[in-house]
Amino acid sequence: MTPLSPVNKVAFLGDYPPRQCGIATFTRDLRDAVVAANPDWSCPVIAVSDRPGNYTYPPEVRFEIPQPDVASYVRAANFLNLAHMDVLCLQHEFGIFGGAAGSHILALLRRVRMPVVTTLHTVLENPDSNQRRVFHELVDLSSRLVVMAERARGMLTSLYGVADSKITVVPHGIPDTGFTDPSFYKDQFEVAGRPVMLTFGLLSPNKGIEYVIRALPDIVRDHPRLVYIVLGATHPNLVREEGESYRLQLERMARSIGVENSIRFVNRYVSNEELREYIGATDIYITPYLNEAQITSGTLSYCFGAGKAVVSTPYWHAAELLANDAGVLVPFRDATAVAREVGALLTDETRLNAMRKQSYLAGRHMIWPEVAAAYTHLFATAGDHNEIHAHHKPRPAAPFGEHSHLPPWRFDHLLRMTDSTGIYQHAIFTVPWFDHGYCADDNARALLLSVLLEGLDECPPEIRLARASYAAFLQHAFVRDTGRFRNFMSFDRKWLEKHGSEDSHGRTLWALGAVVGRTRSESLRSWAAPLFNEALPAVASFTSPRAWAFTILGLHEYLRTLEGDLLAARMRADLSARLFGLWKRVATPEWPWFEEVVTYDNPRLCHALILTGRWTGNEEMREAGLNSLRWLMKHQRGEGGCFRPIGSNGFWRKGGQPAAFDQQPVDAAAAVGACIEAYNATADENWRAEAIRAFDWFLGANDLGELLYDPATGGCRDGLHPNRTNQNQGAESTLSFLLALAEMKALDNASAAFSERPT
Repeated sequence: MTPLSPVNKVAFLGDYPPRQCGIATFTRDLRDAVVAANPDWSCPVIAVSDRPGNYTYPPEVRFEIPQPDVASYVRAANFLNLAHMDVLCLQHEFGIFGGAAGSHILALLRRVRMPVVTTLHTVLENPDSNQRRVFHELVDLSSRLVVMAERARGMLTSLYGVADSKITVVPHGIPDTGFTDPSFYKDQFEVAGRPVMLTFGLLSPNKGIEYVIRALPDIVRDHPRLVYIVLGATHPNLVREEGESYRLQLERMARSIGVENSIRFVNRYVSNEELREYIGATDIYITPYLNEAQITSGTLSYCFGAGKAVVSTPYWHAAELLANDAGVLVPFRDATAVAREVGALLTDETRLNAMRKQSYLAGRHMIWPEVAAAYTHLFATAGDHNEIHAHHKPRPAAPFGEHSHLPPWRFDHLLRMTDSTGIYQHAIFTVPWFDHGYCADDNARALLLSVLLEGLDECPPEIRLARASYAAFLQHAFVRDTGRFRNFMSFDRKWLEKHGSEDSHGRTLWALGAVVGRTRSESLRSWAAPLFNEALPAVASFTSPRAWAFTILGLHEYLRTLEGDLLAARMRADLSARLFGLWKRVATPEWPWFEEVVTYDNPRLCHALILTGRWTGNEEMREAGLNSLRWLMKHQRGEGGCFRPIGSNGFWRKGGQPAAFDQQPVDAAAAVGACIEAYNATADENWRAEAIRAFDWFLGANDLGELLYDPATGGCRDGLHPNRTNQNQGAESTLSFLLALAEMKALDNASAAFSERPT
């Protein structure tokens, strides 16, 4: 199996400063917090620009997406894939991406080959048809979803049918500031000794500031020294469309009702440090927003967590955050209520300070280090999420020509992975990975493949030449003093163990037995037979059921040519009896299996019993193998009926649920071989269909609808994760595919020959 790397490369995608936008600020602050928590991580930024080429981005921004250019989203996906990012952290709000309802972002998400953790800054209660369509696909293409309020979680589950397990609530991050007396900051803004009320953020009509201005006459009548600070530049989009008309309208309103001396407009997009100072000088923060359907407010989070008394209209985020008297809620568009509640707080200093302290303590879990820790955990587990996304429907295997849906032979990658020593274990994409060296397991698989190709009359000279390396590796792996094969060899040709696993020993015997039983090369058979016999006795002490099964398969191959070998026949009988005895001890009607857990290469256990029962006339053994395989294949079935092997990320323990991922090519190949043997033993066409179903897993008929087989190289990707294929093409996966292909072509050839017999 290809070793899994820890997460240390996370890309952040969204608006980004110097673009003036709340999501841009959030993206930067989140990215900075994650880097501070994980200083060895690489965290590049993909910035979406409404004015491409006009922003001078900081060095962490590695790629710019012009908002309306759909092709740039595709190029960004290629950039992320080629950078081998572990996770993509996406900030989503409909308006920041191009296309109808921001649909251009889907062009990127459909192409990236890494888990996507999406933070939803907007969840709409009544989306239009385009928004609903885009949102559903966005959700499907995301591995995990982050929302900032429990109400948003409830909306996702009830309105959109999202599984609760896919959703995590992480509050909007805030700076970690101390609980300070507002008087400490007031002198620098020339408001010392005056009560300060603050609204901040990009200025636009939906903020409801006019209702606070209308409330000011009543407030300042009792509190004449109050000053209301409206902090923030006018929203850039509004400036482009209308200039500063809205701000000027507010200023005229203040003058007309005589409160111009009680209000200050600060028409700037201030730095984080200056913002903290403005918030520090504040006694009451007010958010008079007009739209209830606001699920997130960064400005509210900042001031609440900084320990400010908050007066707000009951938009969704405020209603949740300020529940239980953590703040004061006033009706929408109600200046009288604003005046009443602000005045009451300013009059009751004890209540005001208690509310401030309550807010500050409640906001400690919202500080950026806490938020970064939550995201770090999400990034580490995003690829392990076992939910099968609704958009990942199995697609039919593509036709390839001469063998209906079977692809033609391609050995490019197999030969690339082979040198004079043998075959390398692993690859990074299609490049051999020297760090992991070689192993007997894979050289045995490669040797077995060469023999099967020979039987199909499809073994090219390059494979015959490479076969000598595979055979030589296995010969060198054998230690006569112990009668065991070593398994792992480093790139510099040093053995890494005294002997390998029982399973690798059994798999090597299977390959050697196939050489004895199938090859037309007498010299190769003469080499393999004595090595097989020297290595066979060690299996008598083995306890691994899979080692028994692999050896049984090898013994059957060996006995194709040397049927009179009594030692081999006795060993077959002994190992088959052990495997059958294990099945009888453990199997129940509900759990007709050999062990208390179903792990890897599972169909080979069934395969060995079916084969032995068939050729020795032991009907009870044959039926046990068929029953266990029938049960296993029934439970290896995904949505739409596709093949879904037991995932290696947890396997399947009795009484539990089968792990859906990570799905491995070795299990698909084992299912192909076992189902073909069941078909040969019964002539039941259902088994032939099951073999095709398992093989088609390689060709895209799987939970994700993704090709595991690479038609460009003949290689095979290393596995199926919850939301992507493992793009590395190691020896085990490539050989598993090629061995399964060889068995499928042999099955097709046999069927064709049968159909051509004269009647």
